[in-house]
Amino acid sequence: MVAGIVTGALIHQLSSPETITAWSDNITLLTDIFLRLIKMVIAPLVFCTLTVGIMRLGETSTIGRIGGKAMLWFVSSSIISILVGLLVVSLEGPGRGLNLTVPAGEVQTGLAVSGMTLKAFITHTIPTSIVGAMADNEILQIVVFAMFFGIAGASLGQKFNAPLVAALDVVSHIMLKVTGYVMYVAPLAIFAAISSVIATQGLGILANYASFIGGYYVAILLSCIVMLAAGYVVLKKDVYRLLIMLKDPVIVAFTTSSSEAAYPKTLDQLERFGCSRNIAAFVLPIGYSFNLVGSMVYCSFASMFIAQAYNIHLSGSEIAVLMITLMLASKGIAGVPRSALVVLAATIPGFHIPVAGILLLMGIDHFLDMGRSGINVLGNGIATAMLSKNEGELEASAQTDEQGVAEHIGA
Repeated sequence: MVAGIVTGALIHQLSSPETITAWSDNITLLTDIFLRLIKMVIAPLVFCTLTVGIMRLGETSTIGRIGGKAMLWFVSSSIISILVGLLVVSLEGPGRGLNLTVPAGEVQTGLAVSGMTLKAFITHTIPTSIVGAMADNEILQIVVFAMFFGIAGASLGQKFNAPLVAALDVVSHIMLKVTGYVMYVAPLAIFAAISSVIATQGLGILANYASFIGGYYVAILLSCIVMLAAGYVVLKKDVYRLLIMLKDPVIVAFTTSSSEAAYPKTLDQLERFGCSRNIAAFVLPIGYSFNLVGSMVYCSFASMFIAQAYNIHLSGSEIAVLMITLMLASKGIAGVPRSALVVLAATIPGFHIPVAGILLLMGIDHFLDMGRSGINVLGNGIATAMLSKNEGELEASAQTDEQGVAEHIGA
């Protein structure tokens, strides 16, 4: 990452615009290759691990209980993250003093927001073809199909589903092994991503937006502290060990601006921590669609920043409705390019906040997305560990999973 910043800064200062464009266009090939390699693993890994997890959980009541607890935590963490972002942006006021005027005409942001409706969201969650869902890496659709498939398989009993569970379990371990090979490309991908952005934008853009970026990352860190505090209540001192084990996947997500890139490593580290493989395989994919903590911090912070920049004053009730709308609109948009910006573009016009304000943020969105992705991985990891502990399967599962892996290696 440091090498990418230095290289990008030198190219931006010493090269012609044509050279900068050529460098940016070509060096990102490394990032594209890495993300494609990771994405080719995601669909089979999510399907296999989630299906096996549900089948091993067995009874529908158990699945419903764990799913209910997961959704309760996801909603709670979303509300807390929104409030943290709102508190920091209100105290700091990074948009105050800009005194921008509302543009007379319609401004094009280039973001596709036409499909952001409740009907479109619910319809989109149901796959017309599991093959199509896997081809497009639609995680939420894969989760829905895997839940139906897993529950149906569990209802048949172990006598019938044991061979399938064993086969899918082996496939999931193979996918994790493939991920290990892919991760060797990660440093090159990180270098390429950072170098490209700095070469194009220059270090000056960070100075110009220092107040906004600084406040935003303060909100991110405060949200992390709150989540770790909640984790400490359940996990006690083990939360520090969890934080150390999640360090690598969080760094991967942060530097590549992609929480998807960290999914396989996160799942692997949670198992090493001692989480029940069944619960981890069940909760983590759902969290990737519904536990977007970083997006919540960003949406609350960015929407109020734009309102401040245009001197738009919202009442307490208007702010509350705006935050609730942002929270609901954000669910299930994982995998949508620049998803947080899409949510903002679809939501803020309804509160008389100019959508043109989003153009202020698009230049630095890569640096903001880094924080969003990193905290999303941390939040999902803490949620999974807490649920494993709450279900009484944290310590016992560690020995079981180690034995299972050893058996696979021996075979």
